[in-house]
Amino acid sequence: MKKPNDNPADPFKKALAEATKVMANDAELNVSYTVDPSGLSGDAMRLPQVSRRMTREEVLLARGTADALALRHKFHDDATHARYAPPGDIARDLYEAMETARCEAMGARHMPGTASNIDVKIRNEAIRKGYDQCKSASEAPLAASAGYLIRHLATGRPLPAGASNIMELWRGFIESQAGDALENLDETIADQAAFAKLARQVISDLGYGDQLGEDPDSLDDDQEDQAEDDGEDQEDPDSTGQDDSEDEDAEASPEQAQEEQQDASQAQVSMDEMADEEMGEDTEMPEGEAPLEPPAPPPASEADPDYKVFLDTHDEEIAAEDLAEPAELERLRAYLDQQLEPLKGAVSRLANKLQRRLQAQQNRSWEFDLEEGTLDAGRLARVVANPTTPLSFKMERDTEFRDTVVTLLLDNSGSMRGRPISIAAICADVLARTLERCNVKVEILGFTTRAWKGGQAREAWLNEGRPQTPGRLNDLRHIIYKRADAPWRRVRPNLGLMMKEGLLKENIDGEALEWAHRRMLARQEQRKILMVISDGAPVDDSTLSVNPANYLEKHLRDVIAMVEKRKAVELLAIGIGHDVTRYYDRAVTITDVEQLAGAMTEQLAALFDSDPRARARVMGMKRAG
Repeated sequence: MKKPNDNPADPFKKALAEATKVMANDAELNVSYTVDPSGLSGDAMRLPQVSRRMTREEVLLARGTADALALRHKFHDDATHARYAPPGDIARDLYEAMETARCEAMGARHMPGTASNIDVKIRNEAIRKGYDQCKSASEAPLAASAGYLIRHLATGRPLPAGASNIMELWRGFIESQAGDALENLDETIADQAAFAKLARQVISDLGYGDQLGEDPDSLDDDQEDQAEDDGEDQEDPDSTGQDDSEDEDAEASPEQAQEEQQDASQAQVSMDEMADEEMGEDTEMPEGEAPLEPPAPPPASEADPDYKVFLDTHDEEIAAEDLAEPAELERLRAYLDQQLEPLKGAVSRLANKLQRRLQAQQNRSWEFDLEEGTLDAGRLARVVANPTTPLSFKMERDTEFRDTVVTLLLDNSGSMRGRPISIAAICADVLARTLERCNVKVEILGFTTRAWKGGQAREAWLNEGRPQTPGRLNDLRHIIYKRADAPWRRVRPNLGLMMKEGLLKENIDGEALEWAHRRMLARQEQRKILMVISDGAPVDDSTLSVNPANYLEKHLRDVIAMVEKRKAVELLAIGIGHDVTRYYDRAVTITDVEQLAGAMTEQLAALFDSDPRARARVMGMKRAG
């Protein structure tokens, strides 16, 4: 009899895991279901989570993802893949997409039932990434389009609508540039090495040959030629005199051989001494003769060279839309709006106040000493004193904050669960919309970890015998809710992700702040403002249990000091129930989360008011009056 607390999805998940192992031809494959992105790492496979409701979409997506990853495991060889992989980013994306398509096409040929399952995965991916909305090739990723085309040509199957859309946007270009190479697709699809060479040819034909690096086959030929030359030199009797002395060597006694070896050594020493005399004692070897030492690996932190990270392989920087399906994001967003309905009025009033202040500054810029425009009454005294002085005119100028970007870095730790994270999400929402109306670009980032009390990094540490002071010992998860250049209407549901159960874990503030700072430095805007919203000091039990108690806090202080010293980014912080003024020079602490909206708007408004250019505009207007 089934127990009341049994998960009805467990039998399906167990059956799917076993079928996946059979398809992958690997009985030791470890199949798990998780909210993390699906993927394959060695003998571990992550599949999308299947809830107790077992909706049709969840089941089909899990089956399609399992089939795709099982085929990758079965038909893909990592060593061959790495051998031919190009170093350039675009070239590598094309190479990866085409190899994925090859594995899926092999499955469709050998096991036709997998093709329809994988179609569901492709359809879901296309909708989630907005491929069905792309109108031109410039909006569609070339790598994904090339992968879809390879799959279509190899199987003859039509693609789901969204995937077909971007494939057709690029198809004419790909076939016109690489059509000759693609004619050999059927002959190479079953041979990964041959297909990898074909993929490299396609990449070159598409105009990215400069990203391919050295041809691995030509390097092997060079090595073989060198080995043959070395062998011929050793076996050539004219060069060694081996034939002339072979019989004598065979008859020589061990004592004679030893004496001859000593004589040869002495002769070599004498020749070396003669060479030294000819060159002179003070002669130095030409530069570059000594082998170069490999460069030291970059430090884990620019702010603190002593800060260590035990293993960063499993860290992730991921877009919010890749952590949940579109339908789930919409549902979570609706839940967020419902939770904060009572606060919307107050938050909107504060947002309008901020907008009025910013727009007031936008309209207070004047250009003086012009030949036309509005007569400048403040300069009429010059005309009275000297009638030959021409009249001076002025003109109001619209000075929107087009050269400003604001980043909101939100603490996504477990202690923010409940009302704090809800209010932080809605405030970020309203603030982003407000600043966007004032032509100020806004980026929204979040930070947490992938696991409680250490993830795969801690497992690796345990497997290596628990070395002392390993440094940071958890897997980071840095989330991009909104990129600075993305319009708000397209990413509005993303903040609903903060309502997702199981997302909020631990917080390593120092590395998150350094990550956000690096992203801002890469921007072109002249003015950069970074606002951190957190409710406590950095905490990660796994790291702090095997390092000094202040390890993460010291790193946070070092990063803040670096950012504030460089002054390329204006940094401010808001602490929720936690005094952040002991970390940040410009900070405010609130005791009630409902004060967050007011604190955010006031802090930003004060920053814009303190803009030297804004003050100059205001002073110029006063002088004009």
